[in-house]
Amino acid sequence: MPITDKDILFEDNHLIAVNKRAGDIVQIDDTGDEPLDEQVKKYIAAKYNKPNGAFLGVVHRLDRPVSGVILFAKTSKALERINLMFKSREMKKTYWAVVRNRPQPTEGNLVHWLVKNSQKNVTKAHDKEVAGSQRAELNYKLIGELNGYYLIEVDPITGRPHQIRVQLSTLDCPIVGDNKYGYPRGSLKKSICLHARKLQFIHPVKKEPVSIFASLPQDGFWERFEGF
Repeated sequence: MPITDKDILFEDNHLIAVNKRAGDIVQIDDTGDEPLDEQVKKYIAAKYNKPNGAFLGVVHRLDRPVSGVILFAKTSKALERINLMFKSREMKKTYWAVVRNRPQPTEGNLVHWLVKNSQKNVTKAHDKEVAGSQRAELNYKLIGELNGYYLIEVDPITGRPHQIRVQLSTLDCPIVGDNKYGYPRGSLKKSICLHARKLQFIHPVKKEPVSIFASLPQDGFWERFEGF
């Protein structure tokens, strides 16, 4: 499905943010599916009548089965500055996750050392540093319960591959649909209940606060949590 105006969460001359659908890939991979960055380029080229195409820089990624806020740079200057802001952790990211087990404790800070197996595309969490590991840290808190499902708000402090998915699984709280990290069955929709809810930062050019908020997917399940 091509990107339309309703998918756009924020846009100015420097940046564009999209509410990513679960199942979309952000950048080209070996599946050959059309990535989101190409869809956004086409959207910009059509909207502003740019027959030679549009510049678009990828500054961060979301896993394929994850939905929510994804930010792109529309100029090389913005790309450079936003890249630095992600590296120096000046971008505040907030995620929502739905799990079946109540987290114990209901809020806390998790620190692990993660090792990614690139062949299997799976990350393993260790309680202490091991060879080849990367430190991962997040804060989480339980913010809602609905019909035996628990809604957790997650603020990642680092941005490691599969970090939230594997760290929540260490609490015995695998994300709904995430059979890669311990949920009993996968989702037919190729999605997991992890949503990038909010992205907050100081605009790299205008130097004013930006807060980008992504509504929950309308899939017959997620939207029930919109009131929390």
